[in-house]
Amino acid sequence: MFDIKAIRDNPAAFDAGLARRRLEPRSADLLDLDARRRALITEAQEAQSRRNAASKDIGRAKKAGEDAQALIDEVAGLKTRLAELEAERDRVETQLTEALAWLPNTPADDVPDGADEADNVELRRWGTPAAFDFEPREHFALGEALGQMDFEAAAALSGSRFVVLKGALARLERALGQFMLDVQTAEHGYDEVMTPVLVREDALFGTGQLPKFADDLFRTTDDRWLIPTAEVTLTNLHRDQIVEEESLPRRYAALTYCFRSEAGAAGRDTRGMIRQHQFNKVELVSVTTPEAGEAEQERKVGCAEAILQKLGLAYRVVSLCTGDLGATMRRTYDIEVWLAGQQRYREISSVSWAGDYQARRMNLRCRPKGERETRFCHTLNGSGLAVGRTLIAVMEAYQAADGSIAIPEVLRPYMGGLERIAAP
Repeated sequence: MFDIKAIRDNPAAFDAGLARRRLEPRSADLLDLDARRRALITEAQEAQSRRNAASKDIGRAKKAGEDAQALIDEVAGLKTRLAELEAERDRVETQLTEALAWLPNTPADDVPDGADEADNVELRRWGTPAAFDFEPREHFALGEALGQMDFEAAAALSGSRFVVLKGALARLERALGQFMLDVQTAEHGYDEVMTPVLVREDALFGTGQLPKFADDLFRTTDDRWLIPTAEVTLTNLHRDQIVEEESLPRRYAALTYCFRSEAGAAGRDTRGMIRQHQFNKVELVSVTTPEAGEAEQERKVGCAEAILQKLGLAYRVVSLCTGDLGATMRRTYDIEVWLAGQQRYREISSVSWAGDYQARRMNLRCRPKGERETRFCHTLNGSGLAVGRTLIAVMEAYQAADGSIAIPEVLRPYMGGLERIAAP
């Protein structure tokens, strides 16, 4: 959401931010609604003031034995007019709120301009992609050959874009999630949280998935929604709260199932686990002060990178351009892991800074120590990491010519000492 006063003070800057997202100017329309709203408020205040004065005049007239009918009629008319003004004000306020709710966040100044993912800017690389003296296979070929990755059984149960993992691969996915949580909590200071995966509509509005991205979500018959990421639940923990700034930053980590309809993804990544309707992810969320927001994003990127480094997986970090930037975010860095089977980098984490955009939507404020005035917090989120995609990367990077998969050393304690997954 946006502060209408800020748009009023600098409409050109607001429209320039929209232009970077290839959107038409909106400040004139928004300010017209704002002017009508304020005019209605002023007229209602004046009518109420006159009504109060006329009511007093009625009392004085009756006390003096004078005819007060004209004043009585005026008060009755003002009551009717006030109801009309309030109804019109509510209608205009709703229009303004809905118009603001659909608008995307303003990109940070250093976000590269561009049309789509082809214009994203690579910032750095870490590690060397694994080299093989054989043709490396993709994860689904490896998993099916091991008899531990079953897409047909999942399709019979649930349809396309689901998977059944079995045996050591099922344990490896569980191990990855546990390992990620242990690192983020013990080494990076995140508080572990277990949250619901079903939420009400206002939670998704707060983080910005609604109203614009309803088609990307799953909805239940009792009007609850399955979360697309624990960003929704973790950020909304402080909805409608005032947080003392001396207690910030608040850092939370959660391992949850996530659910996405993959609307618009027909024909993309139809084989394997890259793009699933249901998947596991460790989500990292921070709530902090406006001054600390940008630094917190850099820190969070490092927290996500640490997982890949400990696993020995090569990756790169890219800055998303304006055309690829999520609607709710000011800046996003994607971490893309090297997939040996595809011979390309694929996204495994997005680390984003929302500024005060989400905080305004959920009325999340902070208060400096010793002060009465409050201000909106800054919120950030990032994957630390997507568990299924990490499983894919481990399988493909650590595969052998015989189809077996070595277990990275840091995961072996979580696997009961198992060093390699091989077919029976």
